Amino acid sequence: MKREQIIAIKGAGDLASGIALRLWRCGYRVIFSELPVPLCIRRTIAFSSAVFDGSAAVENAEGILIKSIGEAESVWEQNKLPVIVDETAEQILSLKPDVLIDARIIKTWRDDTHITDAPLVIGLGPGFTAGENCHCVIETNRGHNLGRVFWTGSAEPDTGVPGTIKGEGIKRVIKAPCAGKFEPIAAIGDSVEVGQTIAVIDGTEIRAQLAGIVRGIIYPGIPVWKNLKIMDIDPRGNRDHCFTVSDKATALGGGVLEAILSRF
Repeated sequence: MKREQIIAIKGAGDLASGIALRLWRCGYRVIFSELPVPLCIRRTIAFSSAVFDGSAAVENAEGILIKSIGEAESVWEQNKLPVIVDETAEQILSLKPDVLIDARIIKTWRDDTHITDAPLVIGLGPGFTAGENCHCVIETNRGHNLGRVFWTGSAEPDTGVPGTIKGEGIKRVIKAPCAGKFEPIAAIGDSVEVGQTIAVIDGTEIRAQLAGIVRGIIYPGIPVWKNLKIMDIDPRGNRDHCFTVSDKATALGGGVLEAILSRF
């Protein structure tokens, strides 16, 4: 595969961004489609932040928000990654990408990614079946098979339970207790203690359930709904982890790169 060819990615959250970073470092041209209001909480390592801020840095790479698909070429010429608000992915598909990666972590099938969308269509996690709605599936569940490429079958089903880090799973992921306008009090990278108020939704205080470092916060000021993931606390307490791609995203990037190289 010639590296000047195009890799389109649905979603620009932290996992999609970690994958893109590995591909970008290998010389591939990568473009993202995103929602008008991305819901990523790990914003410091997600190119989706470009939708709010116009640009977003992830480690040594920069994503640039573009208004039309015709602007992508000039962003690639600057060795940067274009991000476009494109809910249906019609604009990125108009580029006729060589590879389409659905990195939205959909968990259940939505019937909006198809095996005919590109010469190689890669699905991340549950909701995809190799040979049916994509060419291959990358395992996203933490464990022995994380990052493994499957050319037949599906990934492990969604457990509905956050992955365990230092013995903590459910407590480290903060969900909205009610609908309303979200306003964080803590910032990404802050140390927090059990019981500390870390955010407010329309006057309802949200308190930390464990001690650690705030690793992720959904964008301030946006309307949220009950049970939406809004914050993430890392009990390991290493602030540097907030600003570098995670082990999981790196593993997924390796799986995607293997799929691309083996396919072509």
